Amino acid sequence: MVMNSLSRRDGRPLEELGFYNPRTDEVRLDKAGIIRRLQQGAQPTDTVRDILRKENVFELLKSGVEPETTVAESAV
Repeated sequence: MVMNSLSRRDGRPLEELGFYNPRTDEVRLDKAGIIRRLQQGAQPTDTVRDILRKENVFELLKSGVEPETTVAESAV
């Protein structure tokens, strides 16, 4: 979920980029959208940072993989 830092805590999100269910350990991420937002300067919370690290999103970001390529790979 992407939130504006100036909006209320319970305000509307700008964009929903993923889902995490701690009971079943299910993770669904829009990696292309996350990479795009990180490139724009988004700051993940500590918990989100841990999830992104576990799902190798930062490795994709560092390797310079284009977000469009990431979407095609995750759709397979």
